[in-house]
Amino acid sequence: MNLINTKQQLLAEKFGYTEFRPGQEAIIDTILNRENVLGIMPTGGGKSVCYQLPALMLDGLTLVISPLISLMKDQVDQLNEMGIPATYINSTLSQEETNQRFRQVGQGEVKLLYVAPERLTSFDFQELLRYVPLSLLAVDEAHCISQWGHDFRPSYLSVAETIQQFDQKPPIVALTATATPQVAKDICQRLGIAYGNEIKTGFARENLSFQVVKNQKDVYLLEYLRLNKEQAGIIYASTRKEVERIYQLLTHHKIKAGRYHAGLSEAQRSSNQEAFLYDRISVIVATNAFGMGINKSNVRFVIHAQMPGNIESYYQEAGRAGRDGLPSEAILMYGAQDIQIQQFFIEQSESDITYRQSEHVKLQEMNQYAHTQMCLQRYILRYFGEENATDCHQCSNCLDEREVVDITVETQKVLSCVKRMGERFGKSLVAKVLTGSNDQKVKQWRFDQLPTHGLMKDWTQKDLTGLIDYLTAEGYLTPSEGQFPTLSVSNKGVQVLLGKESVSRKQNVVKQIVADDALFEKLRSLRLEIAQEQSTPPYIIFSAQTLKEVAEKQPQNALAFLDIKGVG
Repeated sequence: MNLINTKQQLLAEKFGYTEFRPGQEAIIDTILNRENVLGIMPTGGGKSVCYQLPALMLDGLTLVISPLISLMKDQVDQLNEMGIPATYINSTLSQEETNQRFRQVGQGEVKLLYVAPERLTSFDFQELLRYVPLSLLAVDEAHCISQWGHDFRPSYLSVAETIQQFDQKPPIVALTATATPQVAKDICQRLGIAYGNEIKTGFARENLSFQVVKNQKDVYLLEYLRLNKEQAGIIYASTRKEVERIYQLLTHHKIKAGRYHAGLSEAQRSSNQEAFLYDRISVIVATNAFGMGINKSNVRFVIHAQMPGNIESYYQEAGRAGRDGLPSEAILMYGAQDIQIQQFFIEQSESDITYRQSEHVKLQEMNQYAHTQMCLQRYILRYFGEENATDCHQCSNCLDEREVVDITVETQKVLSCVKRMGERFGKSLVAKVLTGSNDQKVKQWRFDQLPTHGLMKDWTQKDLTGLIDYLTAEGYLTPSEGQFPTLSVSNKGVQVLLGKESVSRKQNVVKQIVADDALFEKLRSLRLEIAQEQSTPPYIIFSAQTLKEVAEKQPQNALAFLDIKGVG
């Protein structure tokens, strides 16, 4: 039988596609050549076809190891509808149901069997595999196998060892959407995948536009949902409490929304998930437990109301938007307090100190993403090892039309202060010294006697901390590892201190509006009119500074209007 024709025929007849997506055919060919292979493909890139299609071409059973119970059921239901005999065995089944499925597998009635990693160590399961011919072993969400992966699972760590003990040695396909070069190397070593058998299709999602929003979260969220009320979207929050708060906010404003977190019963979660899948509600507010196995293709936006702990998690969750290939948005709503929440999660974990330090470093990189002015897509791709990625021309940074301002002198002041403080302290204390604070810690270290003390006293500590975050994101400052990173000046920063390199930054420059400016006067007249209607002093409506900024920036929509200081 012609394998090429068989592949194409199966792809069309069973999966409904006329051609393979990037990387799929190369992975399948490696499997059919009985070689182990690692496939790294973005969320929505068609990873499941890479083992489902060869499962139909090979004699025997394809065993799929997956940590996602909800995904198992979804995929098995989908395969059965396509006429492909598949089943799963996990903790949701009774003993009687499990035994029945064991019998089906033993009698050769099943082509694909999905199991959780814990199942592999079961004596009964290992006995079953002694008598059932295995044609393929698929390890889904393979980043879970590496202790450097963002979703490391201890139960997954033993998967490699257990596989090595199998009498049968079928080819192994490992699949993930989010593997840094370090994680990919770790997966290959653990699963015995040859160096040349790593197939990476690139992490870019050309239909996704990324944004970072730093203005008033609730006001922005309500306005965004009002403008996109016909579209399906997911709003992620880091805690159950915040999920509940946002859910109540949306329902109070008559937005049809659902919620999903571990504090709800299984029945409630299933009901809300189904309502979202079948478009009975357009928005679901959820913790990161939601969406791991959701195959809803028409999600137009994913909003993170709180910053996740690392870029891998963020990109995987953001990637649930636009799986149908149509233009979609991934929005991060940044708040400085989000870092503290993620630091708490890291410190509360039972992992060893090395792992926790690794997670703190990832959190710093996530924080830098929120402050960089590089193309956001390119920043993410660089994180995953794609150093030569180009700008996307559609993220909020690429479309940022603010003026480029030379901030070399301000940068030199910051870097000089870090140097004079011995490069042993974090951004908060650096900001306090520069703004001239005389709090106890500043005096304790005698930093009030430094020539840089009060050098930037016309800045607020918040704005100065934002500048320090920007300089860190751009590589002028280097943070140490750990929960409380100290700052040191990088080689790039030294060049700025020596006057050999300049630094620029996009920022709002509000020009002085002259008293007879026509637009400013029109706005003042309108303000007076509104104030008289409401029997309120004009400054309560808007300050003169706000009116000046409105006249300068001339926002064209409500979301742009929210960027102006004093607008709520």
